Amino acid sequence: MVRINSKGKGYDMKKKFIFILLIIISLNFSKISFAANDENIYDKIDLFGEVLDKINKEYVEEINQSDAMDAAINGVLQSLDPYSAYMSPETLKEMETETSGKFGGLGIEVGMEFGVVKVITPMDGSPAEKEGVKAGDYIVKINGIQVQGKTLSEAVELMRGPVGSTLEITIRRKGVKKALVFEITREIIEVKSVKSKIIDDSVGYIRLTAFNENSSNQIKNKIKKFKKNKINKYILDLRNNPGGLLSQAVKISDFFLNNGEIVSTKSRKSSENRKYFAKKGDIIDGETLVVLINYGSASASEIVAGALKDHKRAIVIGNNSYGKGSVQSIITLKNKGAIRLTISKYYLPSGKSISGTGIIPDIEIVESSDEFRIGTETDNQLDFAITLLNG
Repeated sequence: MVRINSKGKGYDMKKKFIFILLIIISLNFSKISFAANDENIYDKIDLFGEVLDKINKEYVEEINQSDAMDAAINGVLQSLDPYSAYMSPETLKEMETETSGKFGGLGIEVGMEFGVVKVITPMDGSPAEKEGVKAGDYIVKINGIQVQGKTLSEAVELMRGPVGSTLEITIRRKGVKKALVFEITREIIEVKSVKSKIIDDSVGYIRLTAFNENSSNQIKNKIKKFKKNKINKYILDLRNNPGGLLSQAVKISDFFLNNGEIVSTKSRKSSENRKYFAKKGDIIDGETLVVLINYGSASASEIVAGALKDHKRAIVIGNNSYGKGSVQSIITLKNKGAIRLTISKYYLPSGKSISGTGIIPDIEIVESSDEFRIGTETDNQLDFAITLLNG
């Protein structure tokens, strides 16, 4: 995910109620201006109030009105796109804990698609990855409970639990007829965004698993150490990297480019459109570079892979990437919760959007089997890249 932090003003309950209803109406009557339909909008507001009153009085069970309003807000946001969502104060606090770099869980980045939870990527070395969960899997049941019909927040809540406890998830995978069932033990997840090693005394291998605040500095330091060892061939591994900060994607792309556009973002207001360019200076002095991607490479990963591919600066190897070409902002609210809202879309130097299509590798190498694990003896994509560089 590409994320930019910002702050927004909260609403009192009355304003929040009207705001929700206005957006609901806008979704039902997209491309029709509010100004031209004021009477219709207020009729719909009255109708919604009537429906809510009927639910409160006649629904078979008592409902928690606060939870109902949270669900309404979240429903509006999730109907916009798979990445926008409402975060209650509790959910926001949990997210802040997770982004601090250490937390308990399964170790998967998830989104919502077709009413079920979709795995964007399992984190390196996480319980989910060890058990065989893959990017693109659909989680249809959590501990036997159907996910379809639930919000993403509700589904994530079902997956939370004490460290050391077990969880059963039922998965549907493309190309596999039968549902797959995994029993996973929750662990403390430590997010280490950069790993490196020297392969065959000649290839500098850097694995980037997230775009955090200090990722670019870590990569710069790793490359300095490689150069002291006279390394002249490099692999940047972005597989199963769900993204992160846009600023870091720009900095890391800039490391390997001498000039030219890296990425552009287009917002609702043309005045907020941005273009990012590379500055002179290639950190590896034009040496050969391979970038590895797969379906778990999303957002910021796609910015880097796409920019280097468009400028013919790197050979991109692996599977087609995820195809998430949008930027989300975390906007805090008066109740100490927040909304995650898509505020812009980004475009590659070629002018192409990757939304829904992703980055197509220069050389497609599919995973060898279901036993495939990144960085192990089963990693045929890395083996191919090493052979190519040494060949």
